Amino acid sequence: MFKAFNQSRPDAPTQARPAAPSVPPPTTAEPARKPVAPTPAPPHNPLARPAGSQTALKSALHELVLDKLNLTVLDKVSRDDLRREIANLAADHLKSQNQLMPGPAFKQLIDELLHEVLGLGPLEPLLADPSVSDILVNGTDTVFVERAGLLERADISFRDERHLLRIIDKIVSSVGRRIDESQPWVDARLEDGSRVNAIIRPCAIDGPSLSIRKFSKTPLRMDKLLEHGALSRPAALFLEAAVKGRMNCLISGGTGSGKTTMLNAMSAFIDPRQRMVTIEDAAELQLQQDHVVRLETRPSNAEGKGAITQRDLLVNALRMRPDRIMVGEVRGAEAFDMLQAMNTGHDGSMTTIHANTARDAVSRLEQMVTMVGNDFPMQAVRYQIAAGLQIVLQLNRLSDGSRRVMSISEIVGIEGDVIMMQDIFVFKKMGVDDEGRVRGRMMATGVRPKCFEALMASGVPLAADAFAPGEKAA
Repeated sequence: MFKAFNQSRPDAPTQARPAAPSVPPPTTAEPARKPVAPTPAPPHNPLARPAGSQTALKSALHELVLDKLNLTVLDKVSRDDLRREIANLAADHLKSQNQLMPGPAFKQLIDELLHEVLGLGPLEPLLADPSVSDILVNGTDTVFVERAGLLERADISFRDERHLLRIIDKIVSSVGRRIDESQPWVDARLEDGSRVNAIIRPCAIDGPSLSIRKFSKTPLRMDKLLEHGALSRPAALFLEAAVKGRMNCLISGGTGSGKTTMLNAMSAFIDPRQRMVTIEDAAELQLQQDHVVRLETRPSNAEGKGAITQRDLLVNALRMRPDRIMVGEVRGAEAFDMLQAMNTGHDGSMTTIHANTARDAVSRLEQMVTMVGNDFPMQAVRYQIAAGLQIVLQLNRLSDGSRRVMSISEIVGIEGDVIMMQDIFVFKKMGVDDEGRVRGRMMATGVRPKCFEALMASGVPLAADAFAPGEKAA
């Protein structure tokens, strides 16, 4: 057997035994008394005890397991062997406390202890649930999950704030990041690519908060988005043509509207022979091609030095001979470098931005470029945007939790101080049905895009009647 549990305290007994009842010795003055047998009660079930006692039992077992466990050999021990040793340890502890536990409850207890040692404790069942897309921890006792676009409370909790902080530290340390009072928030990722944000005291007044955005192991492709009604088939064909024709695209939307999912789906149309460089704060893009270089930012160290920003990575990416550059999300001055890349031969690049409408997305882009310095004339900034961007997608999450493409617009130039845009496809809301689902359809506006000739010239097949007014989703 392996030696994963070799850190026992010297004063600990080798095997705990229940204490025998104390019985006075018999005397000649009176008959000897028989030992008093325990009260014939039903088998003790810790699940029937108050919640606090059950939590205390799990806490004691968890501390015991960590005390006995040799962390340096975990990677050399199989999961089955580790589970067997934890089960033996838990059984000995329950026996020493004169406690019995039904088989199903004991199995669940061992699962939880195994999750604590190898995984993220109470979060593991939610991470394994494919129906959960978001996990939102608002403290030790308040956890919500998102299923099908709607939030609901999850029946899990953490023992205390120290327990939650240990889980957060386990996440961020695995990707070389830190979180403490001097840096009380952090962006990180899990091994499967799920995005994580954590914030602790003093910024989180009510205690540590953790947000996890899960991603499917198999990224959604455009055909799946069509099945879900995210957009219409003519709109999807136009986006396919725009990607193959190397149009620069900006994907806009609110939090949780599906921007990254759409970028992943659109990237599937890129020629696999092309070289792509992705730049993100926390790597989450799931491109399907082989020739992809993934870059990720780095926060500063404890001395406040060593930070690597998206702008730093963008400048370096231009020296890596990329055919296309994908920026997970532009938030600041890196927007300037992204526009420079789009205007200097890296056609077909894509990025996302937080905004409520396509027009707002362009306005936010203008503001981000000016963060580089105040000496940039706004007119020059707008010329850069009009020359570098061709397509703007707007995504929204609707009241029923569904995610839809609300509009696909084309930037056609600049007139005076205004960047000119025209809608190619728009989603028209038509009310709500009895089950609360939003009714509507995506329609072509009847405007043929200015880039139509360029797409045809590049050999991308696109039917002219795809933009006939009234085209709707299937």
